[in-house]
Amino acid sequence: MDVKETVVIIVGAGPSGLATAACLKAQSIPYMILERENCFASLWKHKSYDRLHLHLAKQFCQLPFMSFPKSSPTFVPKKEFLQYLDDYVTHFAINPLYQRLVVSAFYNESLGKWNVKATNGVSGELEEYISRFLVVATGVTCDAYIPKVEGLSKFAGDVIHSTQYKSGGIYENQHVLVVGSGNSGMEIAFDLANHGAKASIVVRSPVHVLSRGMVYWGLKLLNYFPYYIVDSLMVLLSKIKYGDLSKYGICRPQEGPFSLKVKYGKFPVIDVGTCSKIKSGEIQVLPGLRSIGETEVIFEDGRSYPFDSIIFATGFTRSTKAWLKGDEYLLNDDGLPKPEFPNHWKGEKGLYCVGLARRGLYGAAMDAQNVANDINNLV
Repeated sequence: MDVKETVVIIVGAGPSGLATAACLKAQSIPYMILERENCFASLWKHKSYDRLHLHLAKQFCQLPFMSFPKSSPTFVPKKEFLQYLDDYVTHFAINPLYQRLVVSAFYNESLGKWNVKATNGVSGELEEYISRFLVVATGVTCDAYIPKVEGLSKFAGDVIHSTQYKSGGIYENQHVLVVGSGNSGMEIAFDLANHGAKASIVVRSPVHVLSRGMVYWGLKLLNYFPYYIVDSLMVLLSKIKYGDLSKYGICRPQEGPFSLKVKYGKFPVIDVGTCSKIKSGEIQVLPGLRSIGETEVIFEDGRSYPFDSIIFATGFTRSTKAWLKGDEYLLNDDGLPKPEFPNHWKGEKGLYCVGLARRGLYGAAMDAQNVANDINNLV
């Protein structure tokens, strides 16, 4: 088996991995990117819905050393974001090794280097790589997650994860249940209703609902005021704009929207029009699932309704711990950082992570620059 050696190995060619590559290149540090899919940013290219836009203004979403074009709208649509990433890869001459599924990575004490083994998806062969530094850039949205629900296997209709959803056009006149009330779930429900589907959405937990403008100004204000002041203002503005959503089945959390984001990585829902459709009755809000039958779903409050399709917008898990061996400091069993922000990106023995602090593209860009600067000081 041929062994390939470099200074830095990056696992993952999503925006976090690309940002890390650009930052390393800027400091002339050799690296390789190992990516399990056949392209960069595969989640954006193949596993996101058509109407998706960046939820934050473009200045909070750009990667290091390259701004969005001035002609780009404030909230960049999926197609333009992919063009931006394509231009980014071309500009920094980033060439990931595709279809390399990392199966193990461990620190070789005798060599003082990381040993990484990956399966080549084309040849089926096991390949070996050695590096002084290892960067985990696999993202928080790594492996699609569908929870276990009693009776789900018996359901006669279509069941998909949100990563398989493209557009509501094929669901016209269908009764469709969206499970999950994060930004993806809320926007998919809105898209379904726009295409003539009879949409329902499961909202189990309290959520903050803010407009894009509120989030934009909230992020600006955080540069000058503490979280609790900005949170109080955001909640007040939300109440003024949306009124009491509890009578529609949506309750506000006790903690403020930015406090929840910082402490737990829980994003507020950025409303794209879903609330008006909930108020008009075009989208029905339902509680948690109890069980699923062949054609109907039973909810925690005892109600049951028939559905033709179920879409799970229930998030992701991370498989990092299945292949990363010997790390007891940086990442927990769920593949997220143990150290608290802003010291979450650096582990031990040359191990780093980028984009895992649940602070979006802005956080990934900061991580990439921190990691590259730290490595540059050590080489």
